Amino acid sequence: MNRSENPFIAFLVIITAPIAAGALLLTWAPSNHFFDFSPKYDGYVPARDISTTVDTVQDATLTVFCDQSDDRGSLGTAWAIDKEVLQIESEKTLLVTNHHVIEDCIKPGSKLRVAKLYGKKRDATLLTYDKKNDLALLEVDMKLEPLELSENFMYSGYWVMSLGSAAGYEGSVSFGNIINTTYDEVLFTNNISEGNSGGALIDNEGKVVGVITWGVNNEREQYNGAKSLDALCLKIINCEYEYDGEKTWYNWKD
Repeated sequence: MNRSENPFIAFLVIITAPIAAGALLLTWAPSNHFFDFSPKYDGYVPARDISTTVDTVQDATLTVFCDQSDDRGSLGTAWAIDKEVLQIESEKTLLVTNHHVIEDCIKPGSKLRVAKLYGKKRDATLLTYDKKNDLALLEVDMKLEPLELSENFMYSGYWVMSLGSAAGYEGSVSFGNIINTTYDEVLFTNNISEGNSGGALIDNEGKVVGVITWGVNNEREQYNGAKSLDALCLKIINCEYEYDGEKTWYNWKD
């Protein structure tokens, strides 16, 4: 009885083995983006682990409160940047935001504070700003893991994420894509509001590709803008090359 079954079993193995191999090849090809998902290879696909990407960016993102008086103030968003990139020695955390977010707090008597999601407000110090490019650098006595900066150019169609205090709603997240770039700006489709100003525009590796700066309040033009990392080279990041207004991607000093 065993002898008569063996040829049948061998026949099944011969038939099913090619089928299994074919199925493996069919499923392997579309799953490759889970391994090669860097913008360097495929920036058009969403982040491999969106939940982790959101959590990582949220942990490095703060709401900025600019209080000119007890009954008048404004808010925006900021994110932690690596001190080594800035080549600044500090025991505190350094934050990037927009100049227009903190502009009214440059005046004496105003209070500049930041807070994590649902966290306690802490005093922040303005270190430097670039009014022309609407950028500013803050310092705060908090421990935050800084976000990494992307080294890849952002091509039209690339997936991006924004996170910040949209219209005062802290921790707001939206997804979209790059529609185009200029020498100092990245244009994108994510839904944003006033409180998003200063937040990081994130690629599918969870790295920063720009600083969210402005939105178009026009039904006919549905896109928004972020300052590119090139623009940060003017006064915020100490870059290797002189920024000359050309469409080149930044490269900070090691």
